[in-house]
Amino acid sequence: MSPPKPVIVLVRPQLGQNIGKAARAMLNFGLTEMRLVAPRDGWPNPDAGPSASGADLVLEQAQLFDTVQEAIADCSTVYASTVRRRDLVMPVVTPEAMADAIVGTEGRTAILFGPERSGLETEDVALANAIVTVPINPEFGSLNLAQAVILLAYEWSKRSELAVPPSKELEISAPHGEVEGLIGQLEEELEAKGYFHPPSRTQATKNTIRTIFTKTGWSSREVKAIRGIVRALVNPARNRSET
Repeated sequence: MSPPKPVIVLVRPQLGQNIGKAARAMLNFGLTEMRLVAPRDGWPNPDAGPSASGADLVLEQAQLFDTVQEAIADCSTVYASTVRRRDLVMPVVTPEAMADAIVGTEGRTAILFGPERSGLETEDVALANAIVTVPINPEFGSLNLAQAVILLAYEWSKRSELAVPPSKELEISAPHGEVEGLIGQLEEELEAKGYFHPPSRTQATKNTIRTIFTKTGWSSREVKAIRGIVRALVNPARNRSET
């Protein structure tokens, strides 16, 4: 059984549009549980829907809380997404380390994000188990709310079932005899055209051609296609007016 997905907690978000964009970022990476702590303009917010670009599921299920304590009451591990607070002595981890820890725990995990203008207050950060900080340009540390959410959600998704490429049925490799038939046909036509020159290099050139066609795992369909191309190249051009 896979560990629970992290909860995204937006603390005192200011604009409905940013809540919608955060929901969009979440759903892109498989996260659906959003919790809102005292949003400035109340909730529901009519500006959130259009910005969510179809991530209505996240908004419809979003839970409203008065305090951060209430929002994280059922979570055993909490990360505060912020720059390092010098007034607090607590672990500071990278997004990679956070994601590793989340998938390695069976308890519920929450990630806190602060208001757009000022970020999390010291009292909010103090409720977390660790600070998670995205390494960005120290001369221009200006991530908006949705950008911060998408960076951490993406890092988590790399360790989830989303990281597994969708399965695609591959064609069965052609039998050895079919590939040999293609190689033989090609060598015969090249011989006829005087391709193998000088004679001392003939076998080496044939070996190179064989390597090209034996190491790629051609399917029967592909072998037939290549043989058809060879025939088309060596046979007289068809008069289309006769067809």
